[in-house]
Amino acid sequence: MQSATALKPAAGGQEHWTRNGDSDLFLFQKAPNEGKAPAGTVLFVHGSSMASQPTFDLGVPGRPFSSAMDYFVDKGFETWTLDMRGYGRSDKRPGTRATIAEGAEDLTAATDYILKNRDCGPFHVYGISSGALRAAAFAELHPERVKRLALDAFVWTGEGSHTLENRRKKLPDFREGERRPIDKAFVYSIFNRDHPGTADDKVIDAFADAITALDDSMPNGTYIDMCTRLPLIDPAKITVPTILMRGEYDGIAGFDDLIEFFKKLPNADKQFAVMPGISHASFQQKNYMLVYHILHAFFTQPEPVYRG
Repeated sequence: MQSATALKPAAGGQEHWTRNGDSDLFLFQKAPNEGKAPAGTVLFVHGSSMASQPTFDLGVPGRPFSSAMDYFVDKGFETWTLDMRGYGRSDKRPGTRATIAEGAEDLTAATDYILKNRDCGPFHVYGISSGALRAAAFAELHPERVKRLALDAFVWTGEGSHTLENRRKKLPDFREGERRPIDKAFVYSIFNRDHPGTADDKVIDAFADAITALDDSMPNGTYIDMCTRLPLIDPAKITVPTILMRGEYDGIAGFDDLIEFFKKLPNADKQFAVMPGISHASFQQKNYMLVYHILHAFFTQPEPVYRG
């Protein structure tokens, strides 16, 4: 494992390493060629069943801007993502649970590193699925580090979540071990469980190849949290501008559950976006450019002006 400050060039980006306690964390950065990003800095937060680069920097021939990081760099943003403990190239030592709370701690360590090494100010934070829970928990802990918060495929109490209802049936297995095996068939199941056909097979294949190249198993911490400990987030403590993004067919994000969460967000600078033709794994869907458009519009929205 490289040292905490080691840096080496990667194709189209930079690899970084830092630490959270004694755990090594892998970070990946893409930025505009001219250096400082005029539009700001985006921090992408991955979900329960895949590491960061397969989710946010996936290359698929013939699919323009398949990499969300490339899209936002093209729009003038600096972009960062990281592998949480237990995922990808970050620490996978025995005993790593990779809970939601630990994910928020990893985000704290990652932003400590970024802010120390880059002149970038508060982050535009995007999290998907359990990554949305991690991002929201981070925003509770460090609102001063979050300029705008995007929560995609988010779950609050779990009410109305068909995916969690089915997942709870396997809870004894998740509790028995620290990790669960994954393979390409599992990745396909993510796209077939809600509304088959919302993603192209070539994209799912590329996604599955990228995921399984880094991991053959995933930690169970977020699954256990989401099956037994919801709600994990208090909307009253999310004080930053926030958008909730829900795919039309997403089985994990109950619509009424999200509406109730949305009502309780205290900042008037908030949005709720339903994404047509989208199930789960928004950036890998056929309508991914629609997702990018919604997210970019929110991140570039002018700040509201209030009278004194």
